[in-house]
Amino acid sequence: MIKDLVLKAIFIPLLGICLPILSGLISYRLYSVTELIAANVLFILTSYAIWAGCNWIHIRLRPLYRPINNVPSKILAVCLVSAVYGASTGWLSSMIWMELSREVFTWNGIVRFIAASVAAVILFTLIYEILFLNKERELDNKVVNQLDKERSQAEWQALANELEPHFIFNSLTTLNHLIRTAPEEALQFNNRLASVYKYMLLNKTKELISLEDEMEFIRSYFYLLHIRHDDKLKLETSLNGSSQHVLLPPGSLQILVENAIKHNDFSETDPLHINISLQQDYLKVSNPVKPRQYSVPSTGIGLKNLGARYMLLTNKSIVVENNRESFTVKLPLINPLPSQGGSEKTAKPC
Repeated sequence: MIKDLVLKAIFIPLLGICLPILSGLISYRLYSVTELIAANVLFILTSYAIWAGCNWIHIRLRPLYRPINNVPSKILAVCLVSAVYGASTGWLSSMIWMELSREVFTWNGIVRFIAASVAAVILFTLIYEILFLNKERELDNKVVNQLDKERSQAEWQALANELEPHFIFNSLTTLNHLIRTAPEEALQFNNRLASVYKYMLLNKTKELISLEDEMEFIRSYFYLLHIRHDDKLKLETSLNGSSQHVLLPPGSLQILVENAIKHNDFSETDPLHINISLQQDYLKVSNPVKPRQYSVPSTGIGLKNLGARYMLLTNKSIVVENNRESFTVKLPLINPLPSQGGSEKTAKPC
């Protein structure tokens, strides 16, 4: 519920004093100072009763109209009920005042007082409901974003779990072959394989890591692919000194490298070149388009998941450029932003 102690302290006395004056319900010349104070206390209590009653009505009505999606209908309903309550309370208070006072009974002053009470009720109801609905929408957005984040992380974890058995089977098959034919290379292959799995274990629960760490992982990962595919793959990088300050979700480049290998044909005479470079506000990953003779089944989850993670982290989407000659994915750059108190670094989009 909206905290309104300050509003109550200011507007309840103000309305209790001003509404009778504006409606002409009190003739000040007829009363002593003490009597005027007592009259003002009566109408301040009336103002409090209207304010507290309308607040109670708002709280009780919200669960009832929550299923209604039309916001104007919600506001209209609560305004009508509050207006009826305000008019009834204003009428009762004015009739009590007419009985206790020295005023000449007239409906004009009573009607004006009721109208002024209804106008005040509607005005503050609109203010409260708009503030409440805005706050409710912010909370809903936070819940949706959190659910999207959890879904994205779950999908990424599922992809990682899918990758590991397939990847380790191929890697161990290659390692077995190297042990028999090239023991020295087998040792290097084993070290790189250990480095890849160390990275996966350390970073699979993190939101962001440095580009430097990701590139160290992708070089080890690409080395394994390079050995497995007999020099049919080439990795080209073009990164400047500022790359050490760039962050990205872990495994981003691995998804794009796997995507390129999965959907393109390559051979020793015509290897597949994958290029990673920094371009203005994006980290760019591109490869030539060489469609396989037989299409490979693909769910497209990896690229969609990567886009969703970037949208949640930076409020920017990845850029996919696909033409007959090349396939390019641009990842928005994320820079570290030191948080207060020397805690872990947060991040901001460039």
